[in-house]
Amino acid sequence: MEITRIPLGSWIESGLTWLTSEYSAVTRGISRITQTGINSLNDSLMWLPEWALLAIIALLCWKLASMRLAIGATAGLALIWNLGLWNPMIETLTLVVIATLVAVVIALPVGIAAALSERLYRLIMPVLDFMQTMPAFVYLIPAIPFFGIGSVSAIFATVIFSMPPAIRFTTLGIRQVPTELIEAADAYGATRGQKLFKVQLPLSLPTVMAGINQTIMLALSMVVIAAMIGADGLGSEVWRAIQRLRPGDGFEAGIAVVILAMLLDRLTQSLRKSRRSP
Repeated sequence: MEITRIPLGSWIESGLTWLTSEYSAVTRGISRITQTGINSLNDSLMWLPEWALLAIIALLCWKLASMRLAIGATAGLALIWNLGLWNPMIETLTLVVIATLVAVVIALPVGIAAALSERLYRLIMPVLDFMQTMPAFVYLIPAIPFFGIGSVSAIFATVIFSMPPAIRFTTLGIRQVPTELIEAADAYGATRGQKLFKVQLPLSLPTVMAGINQTIMLALSMVVIAAMIGADGLGSEVWRAIQRLRPGDGFEAGIAVVILAMLLDRLTQSLRKSRRSP
């Protein structure tokens, strides 16, 4: 007995074709704006001499975290500079910063809404589970029809891939605020907006920062993978080393990715700890 195969792939291709044809003007506009932002930030960071940007980052690490992190950041970035990977590192940092900003701007309102609405919470949790279990490479597929090959497609795929932790942690942080504090705010006649901005969000900020930290880490991993669709940066160095069978070059670029990931992770963790401390 033969079972008719569901043409799921054909339906998806038809849907993508319809979306790209109907909303081509929108995607072109988004692409131009995003590419302008990428070029502006990248050019600004490239304009600074390597030693100047290194000193600024070290000073930032010292002020926000500790002298130990500043020394480690200086040593790590100096190694990247010495390996000749400074410009790819800047390109990767640019993509991570823009993708994280877009993801957080979308995720925070969605997470707040899901925390305040039980119906939306039940609707969005399975969607987040689906998004977080989907293989990372799959996110590259719809990016190409919408934005073509290049950094804009990488931003699109990275935003979608890295958004779920920020939504989930924002929702979790707000829902974990003690009910006694909410009842006390109600007793004093606080409005819904006052409860949100003066009670729930300040108390949930460490959890929200943990979500942003995870978003940054996922964005960095996806930006590296997105070299397969033309994204610049350290990922392209790894991809080029694989294509040319140069394991040494690939390991050098991989070490640079690890240094950048550790630096971003420690910085966001220090912000989280500072928010938690009185």
